[in-house]
Amino acid sequence: MAEIHPEVAAVTARVVARSRDSRRAYLDLIERERESGVHRPTLACGNLAHGFAASGEDKAAIRSGRTMNIGIVTAYNDMLSAHQPYARYPDQIRVFARERGATAQVAGGTPAMCDGVTQGQQGMELSLFSRDTIALSAAVGLSHGMFDGAALLGICDKIVPGLLIGALRFGHLPTILIPAGPMPSGLANKEKQRIRQLYAEGKVGREELLESESASYHGAGTCTFYGTANSNQMMMDVMGLHMPGASFINPGTKLRQAVTRAAIHRLTEIGASGNDYRPLGRCIDEKAIINALVGLLATGGSTNHAIHLPAIARAAGIVLDWEDFDQLSAVVPLVARVYPNGAGDVNHFHAAGGMSFVIAALIDGGLLHDDILTVSGACLRDHARDPKLSGEDLVFEDAVPESLDDTMIRRPDRPFQPDGGMRLVKGNLGRATFKTSAVEESRRTIEAPARVFSHQDDVLKAFQAGELEKDVIVVVRFQGPRANGMPELHKLTPPLGVLQDRGHRVALVTDGRMSGASGKVPAAIHLTPEALGGGLIGKIRDGDVVRLSAAEGLLEVMVDDAELAAREEAVPPLPASGTGRELFAFMRHGADGAEKGASAMLAAAGL
Repeated sequence: MAEIHPEVAAVTARVVARSRDSRRAYLDLIERERESGVHRPTLACGNLAHGFAASGEDKAAIRSGRTMNIGIVTAYNDMLSAHQPYARYPDQIRVFARERGATAQVAGGTPAMCDGVTQGQQGMELSLFSRDTIALSAAVGLSHGMFDGAALLGICDKIVPGLLIGALRFGHLPTILIPAGPMPSGLANKEKQRIRQLYAEGKVGREELLESESASYHGAGTCTFYGTANSNQMMMDVMGLHMPGASFINPGTKLRQAVTRAAIHRLTEIGASGNDYRPLGRCIDEKAIINALVGLLATGGSTNHAIHLPAIARAAGIVLDWEDFDQLSAVVPLVARVYPNGAGDVNHFHAAGGMSFVIAALIDGGLLHDDILTVSGACLRDHARDPKLSGEDLVFEDAVPESLDDTMIRRPDRPFQPDGGMRLVKGNLGRATFKTSAVEESRRTIEAPARVFSHQDDVLKAFQAGELEKDVIVVVRFQGPRANGMPELHKLTPPLGVLQDRGHRVALVTDGRMSGASGKVPAAIHLTPEALGGGLIGKIRDGDVVRLSAAEGLLEVMVDDAELAAREEAVPPLPASGTGRELFAFMRHGADGAEKGASAMLAAAGL
């Protein structure tokens, strides 16, 4: 095993030390739950009878209590392309479980909202808090005490983090995440981006834009760009929570079904009654969390995980902050270029060697902890394998020794860039995330007058009126978790890209989020503290000079401290209503800062 990189070791040690008390409390919790929590053998007869009443041919086995009963938590719906393939999974899983003398029941369903549908719409203000809702839904499903293990069916943006947060409160259960795979490649991503910018400039109409989008998002499966959904899959791989090579096999194939079958068979082998017990709460430890962060940086993954990963860690009693992101980003090289950081999509990435190659290369480079408890294998290197069909049999082959396309993936000793491309910027405005991996180096430091907005639609109006045709830092405030649920501001990407292509030096500063597909325009996002509640972003005025520099790790408004202190805070917009947003007011009011994970639920639980 390669010696771990000194900085990876140092950050891991700091996380362990920082988390010592909270991690101990968490491990004590799951041990108590294992020993004296609600379990099938302890249920009263009436409880148990309710639990297996509709189980058909599995009723006798569940009643006996002598075999594993797997709780399926599914995020199926048939509007969301990534989750539509899950429709038949519960029936298949029941068959696969019976093959090993086990049973399976759907413990519960969770919401699965699509940010692609809600981008720029009112529903996007529910998006971040759907993660807490998913976690609560998973907890409700698993709370019945009927289950000896869990199969989590979910892929997309808030869904995997939410499933994990909920399942970690039942961390004594062995748990495997089961993906459904990406849709086949459609319209080239660069062409899609070109049409979007032409539409923003008024050079093509809605029908041409819709045709382009339909050719990109065209069938069942996960969207193929490397945004939050596919970053989720990468993280599950480097944490060892999937079967090896499971992430990027297309839906509806014999191989996809074979890997799902193998996951259920494996789940029956790692229960508490056997000699290979692997509970979720032990699999997700400090080293696994650091692996997820290293993988995120090495592959240029979604900025949304600057929020989600600390929240997942908190649920396991682990304290992660943006200093950890920044310090690892300085030493973890970028080894993948997947759209929007490159031309090819996740299918091309998979064909070039994919996750098995990345895992092997990062372990060899001393950048991933190999000695973690995974769901399958003695160590993480056992996950650096690809599933193949040999006739009707599933076999796992070692990763290819070299990249099959070095425009897509490379070894750490000859990376695309020497750092991981997700930097912490801080100064008198607070702390924010800057994703540099798709931003040209010459654009990573910008100093320009601010133009201040409180809604992304106002930015679009100013763009269309020609008011932004200059060097400018666009400030969009009152977009944090407490203000409006921290929506992604994806509608800003095309117009800001147009301004940049016209030769202007532009950047975005916001207490909101950008898409997991954040691209070429420099942006300081997730700014904390947010405007609602006293963040200094609420005192910036039009014309104030703002300096944003990834190289210096700086985000500052160049205004005298005394003048800033004397200024009145901006008046926030009225609370939103409609599209169900008013129902989430309690989550907005209770949310903590972005760096902690922007969660009302975890804050209220004292985690």
